[in-house]
Amino acid sequence: MTTTRHPTPLADLHHVAERMRAIGAALPEQDGVAVFNRVYLAVTEEITRRESEGFFKDPQAASELAVRFGARYLAAVDAAATGQRPPACWRPLFQQRRHPGVRPLQFALAGVNAHVGHDLALALVDTCSSLACGPDSLETDFERVGDVLAALEERIREDLMPGPDLLDVADPLTHLAGSWSLDRARSAAWAASRVLWGLRHTDDLYGEFAERIDEGVGLVGRFLLTPLG
Repeated sequence: MTTTRHPTPLADLHHVAERMRAIGAALPEQDGVAVFNRVYLAVTEEITRRESEGFFKDPQAASELAVRFGARYLAAVDAAATGQRPPACWRPLFQQRRHPGVRPLQFALAGVNAHVGHDLALALVDTCSSLACGPDSLETDFERVGDVLAALEERIREDLMPGPDLLDVADPLTHLAGSWSLDRARSAAWAASRVLWGLRHTDDLYGEFAERIDEGVGLVGRFLLTPLG
């Protein structure tokens, strides 16, 4: 199942950022994946900067989590580019990426929804398996990565919302964007990671639970990408 693969992480966050820059350079600016890619590149660069400033409690663990987190997005991009099926959480973004009625903010939020709602929990479990520790050992840095995401989400909404002169278009967009919460997605990802960690020795249950997360997050993504024009 796509939900239980463990993408091979790149060497470090600099390599993750390089891949994102290459993806962005190859796509039209209006492409929905390109919109999210710019957002995620900014997140990756900010995490790299804070890592160098001693922001994280355990820099090695935080770096591995961020790299494994990024690897899941890059694996979805690679799957779509080679005609394979990416995880269900990512399919709405790849399917709607060129729809003229979907706004840039919707593309950005749909990507964040897929990545935080699904990939973050699995990346945390992957990191714990690699470091031989439980999720509770990484809770502080999990929250600090989440704080970086929250700070950038506010900027994303400000940058991608239409201005007052487009208020008629903004009304449904404001309603749609306000129906999704990064804080709730982070909390759900944390809870899911703890359940997945407890199921890690039971392959069938682990796979089934991970698949249900994937499908549920994908359903939310389809709502976020409802065409508005």
